[in-house]
Amino acid sequence: MAATQHKSFEILFVDNASEDESVEWVRQTYPEIRIILHPENWAYCKGNNRAVEHARGEILVLLNNDVEVPPTWLDAIETTFRAAIDVGAAQPKICQFTNRTMFEYAGAAGGFLDRDGYPFTRGRIFETLEEDHGQYDAPEDLFWASGTCLAIRKALFQQLGGFEEAFFMHMEEIDLCWRLKSLGHRIVLIPESSVYHIGGASLSNQSSRKHYLNFRNNLLMLYRNLPPALWRKVFLRRCVLDSVALLKALLSLQPRHAFAILRAYKDALGMMKSFSHSRPLPETAAALPYQGSIIFDYYIKGRKHFSSLPASRFRAP
Repeated sequence: MAATQHKSFEILFVDNASEDESVEWVRQTYPEIRIILHPENWAYCKGNNRAVEHARGEILVLLNNDVEVPPTWLDAIETTFRAAIDVGAAQPKICQFTNRTMFEYAGAAGGFLDRDGYPFTRGRIFETLEEDHGQYDAPEDLFWASGTCLAIRKALFQQLGGFEEAFFMHMEEIDLCWRLKSLGHRIVLIPESSVYHIGGASLSNQSSRKHYLNFRNNLLMLYRNLPPALWRKVFLRRCVLDSVALLKALLSLQPRHAFAILRAYKDALGMMKSFSHSRPLPETAAALPYQGSIIFDYYIKGRKHFSSLPASRFRAP
């Protein structure tokens, strides 16, 4: 972030009670950076919510600490927000740190959800990553922008109460973006800007803890944002599909992943009551954008790239 060259911006370095020497190193190396010290590890959701209170700007960019940015990456982001007042959130292209022509897992060129609430992105579906050769540079609204590098208007972030802190980490940015969409705001990719993500710095893809959080928070996100009648239909399909995932984990000799799915369901069902008051009215809830099943398309139809998905199954923004 310190490599950024922009006419007007501030950097807040947010520390979640780290035990290494990173804070002192930043203080000595970059004295102009404002340091926000949290008393304990509040993870992504609460950590960012509390940090935003200290930000002075109108546009926030929440950036993971394992991301490298080029000097002029903020220019197009500011231009987009100034030119389009209906844009509530956005992201740059997120590419790999080690292979910069390849999209990175956590965000790629922007995200969508299928009819069952499974997330996927332009440039990455499940474990298949694409090379970036400009195929997703044309203007097109997203359903969600990645929390790896999320640009959002501060006023909207605060109006929505920030990230849902009960999520702790994972899926919180999709939940936030869904609520933005339900208020009528657009979410876009800014293809003129790219950043480079190392990935897996918090939890690796093989972590059963990550498995648990993804399943639990995905169910909570669907409960919070779907109208009740549609939630019941989606939940029944998810019970079937996630049972297959559980069986696959057992057959693959990954019992910890299987147990993580069971625990995710148990905890999600126990937490839903606390979210009942915030569920949307049917006429205000933003609809799931892709009416196909990404699991069926990927594993049965062999559609490994976003560009191979049937355009007719996407709802208009």
